[in-house]
Amino acid sequence: MPENQEPAALSERDPMFEREKEKYERPIVSREYILQYLEEAGQPLTLEDFFAELEIEEEDQEALRRRLRAMERDGQLVRNRRGAYGIVEAMELIRGSVSAHPDGFGFLIPEAGGKDLFLSPREMRKVFHGDTILGRAVGEDRRGRIEGTVVRILERALKQIVGRYFADGGSHYVVPEDRRISHEFGVVEGGELAPVHGQIVTLNITQYPDGRNMPQGSVVEILGEHMAPGMEVEIAVRNYGLPYQWSQAVLDEAARFSEVVPEDMKAGRRDLRDLPLVTIDGADAKDFDDAVFAEEIADGFRLIVAIADVASYVQSGSALDKEAVARGNSVYFPRRVIPMLPEILSNGLCSLNPHVDRLCMLCEMEMNVAGEVQRFRFARGVMRSQRRFTYDEVAAILDGDEALRTQDAAMVPHLEALHRLYQSFAGARERRGTIEFDSQETRIIYNDQLRIEKIVAVTRNVAHRIIEECMLAANVCAAQYFRIHDLPMLYRVHPEPSADKLEDLRRFLGELGVPLRLPERPRSADLAKIIEETRDRSDSSLIQTVILRSLSQAFYTVDTGMHFGLAFPAYTHFTSPIRRYPDLVVHRGIQALLDAGTQEPRWLAKKELQELGQHCSMTERRADEASREAVNWLKCEFMMDKIGETFTGIITGVTGFGLFVALREVYVEGLIHISTLGEDYFHFDAQHYRIIGDRSKETFQLGDAIEIRVMNVNLDDRKIDFERAVPEGQATGGKSRRPRRSRKESS
Repeated sequence: MPENQEPAALSERDPMFEREKEKYERPIVSREYILQYLEEAGQPLTLEDFFAELEIEEEDQEALRRRLRAMERDGQLVRNRRGAYGIVEAMELIRGSVSAHPDGFGFLIPEAGGKDLFLSPREMRKVFHGDTILGRAVGEDRRGRIEGTVVRILERALKQIVGRYFADGGSHYVVPEDRRISHEFGVVEGGELAPVHGQIVTLNITQYPDGRNMPQGSVVEILGEHMAPGMEVEIAVRNYGLPYQWSQAVLDEAARFSEVVPEDMKAGRRDLRDLPLVTIDGADAKDFDDAVFAEEIADGFRLIVAIADVASYVQSGSALDKEAVARGNSVYFPRRVIPMLPEILSNGLCSLNPHVDRLCMLCEMEMNVAGEVQRFRFARGVMRSQRRFTYDEVAAILDGDEALRTQDAAMVPHLEALHRLYQSFAGARERRGTIEFDSQETRIIYNDQLRIEKIVAVTRNVAHRIIEECMLAANVCAAQYFRIHDLPMLYRVHPEPSADKLEDLRRFLGELGVPLRLPERPRSADLAKIIEETRDRSDSSLIQTVILRSLSQAFYTVDTGMHFGLAFPAYTHFTSPIRRYPDLVVHRGIQALLDAGTQEPRWLAKKELQELGQHCSMTERRADEASREAVNWLKCEFMMDKIGETFTGIITGVTGFGLFVALREVYVEGLIHISTLGEDYFHFDAQHYRIIGDRSKETFQLGDAIEIRVMNVNLDDRKIDFERAVPEGQATGGKSRRPRRSRKESS
């Protein structure tokens, strides 16, 4: 307390006293007042200081002690060596999460923004990837990075790890499969499970690292042999903490549904069962979110996009809903899906399967001949899909396949109407300035032993584009609907590129002699024009790669913002409620507006929606990373018998330690370490995305073709090493004086 000031009653001093009084019979000092008091004191205070200066009666002291500990646990306060409590910010501490690198070091990512703190391997011995900690900057390392130290661990991210079990003499330990965890775990003996050396197990963590002692755990699950088919998914699911088991409460709720829509749920809906709505999806799709119908009208087109009505089955706050929130989205692996909803809903009652009645939410749009939406409306409907088409079937019909056109003669006029509508959409897309990259997707083909037989390119055809444009149109209408009615909602926002990335892009394009100039704040149309006008250049793939890397990442937010890549002023996700939770939220919002009429609908607060958007953005990234890890495992497995073989590839990444190369024939990526490029000194030119030989001037640039030989495959690290394949008799310069380093040392 400031000197010479008489103490006032707590009720007069604590601005939150009335709130605390409502919660407790004997009000506790509020968190706000504790922080205020510490700030006024200007120094850390012990528990006894608080008791004396705030005149806390003996029967209230335990409550204050618990509150201070809770504030310490939540990262609001920290205790110094003499046990005194201080404000985190005043003690120059930074709260954030740990981001670990497979090579043993890591970073503290501040929650409040600002520069990351580098955590040395020594510091990382105390923590795991994802832990929430308090850290402090302690200086700069030799590379100019702000170096940090771990002061306190607030929350552990991991309760379990999955890894390979080793029994080495009298020592039993597990090496995590997640390479971001650099610790080995001692195994607590005496459990019910007895794994065999080399098996993959799940470990419950019983003791965390402290920088000196090895973490410990007990085996709770034996997944099987390391190379067993499907093991890559089992590992990825656990490494990334994907929810994959249904609770009994979820199973009980799901069991109440039948495969048939109850008659009473069809009442009061628009009846679309006689309309020739069709689904168009991949050949291996099992859940059908969307169906479409189009026809030509006097001034253009009428389009109906019907979407599975998940919201009528999954009630907000139910066990099904809580599980869907936790998952955030379905996760797609090769040969396996971790669905957001139980199969009875995702593949059954909600899925728009052919020739059965299904509930739907529909967006009906009228477009002019230029592909611009003139009017739209949303409604609840009941429908019956007339046909389950694949993309290839529709593309073949539109290309004139007589057998298919005869087989589906009744549907051909409707498919042709969809195609003509797509052509109008394509014109609008070009005028809008949507960015389109020449990207290529791949598909893994398995043999009878569930091993990879080959990896093939998947070509997007006109049917893919038809469905894409129909879904985009419905999503834009949904975003406009919420803006018109001023209802808070989750939008899909794709920010414009940062100023720094744009400056790098301008410099790069200038070096390549691209004649088009980027304005200070370019529109998507400016980038689309560069892509289109350089499409025939030999370095077009290089230009597209650099433009793609200059773009920001899309995310979900309650704040309306533009989608830069698609060139829409507002955009949301409406079309996939079976597999994306934000779409389910959008459906509930539409239904709230449909039910409300002119009255203010009851809806979620902005703060709640924003937190939900952040969570769903995280689950989306989590799903992408888990799927990528499983695919990388499979590609490594596929290449293990190809060591020594040569392939042609394209340089897809240039770094200070080497070149990343994607192989043309097998669609696999690996690294050529800089030390294997040739007998010369090579240096990295970051500005121009290239590596240059000092003496030979030999240059390796992003987008160049290169011959490689497969050197090594490391399944544990999910890495493939290449070397440059130089034809016999071709020299690359004098003897190299550069010592070879491992990838770990170079990165």
